Amino acid sequence: MGIILWLVVGGVIGWLASMVMRTDAQQGILLNIVVGIVGAFLGGLIFSGGSINDGLTLYSFLVSLVGAIILLAIVNLVRRGSVR
Repeated sequence: MGIILWLVVGGVIGWLASMVMRTDAQQGILLNIVVGIVGAFLGGLIFSGGSINDGLTLYSFLVSLVGAIILLAIVNLVRRGSVR
């Protein structure tokens, strides 16, 4: 059950981050899930000092969203030379 929750929440977070960064037309559902999960890990490392096992709370959702936005900004910076 936990892996399904990771995929669903990762997809939602990745989709929201791609909407904020205006890269939604370039990404599919699979890339949204990957961005959401990697962004959650990145946000957990940045904001929680590596502790990302807090469960699904509003704080962890926002940290994951910020991490996914940071990840997309880094990808845009490397790919295009601008954050957008």
